[in-house]
Amino acid sequence: MNKSARFLSIAAVAAFASFGAMADEADASQFATQFDTSRTRAEVAAEAATVAQTRSIEPAGSRVTTYQSTADRSAVRAQAADAVRTGQISSGERG
Repeated sequence: MNKSARFLSIAAVAAFASFGAMADEADASQFATQFDTSRTRAEVAAEAATVAQTRSIEPAGSRVTTYQSTADRSAVRAQAADAVRTGQISSGERG
């Protein structure tokens, strides 16, 4: 009898303590945002259509300008090799 009474009292205290955790509505209505608007559905659809037409899919600041080089590939390679040889730029893993 002592064990069952102890178990029932612990269960009753746990059940009573859990009621405080469920103090709000079960549908989570406290998180719902209420909107009060006077615009019609057609006005909202028209605005959405104009925004979609004027929006660019290119992210801002991502436009890359192209550069047309007039230098010859072999001349650039020769300049790079000369810069490495004279120590103007580093080569390999040395700093």
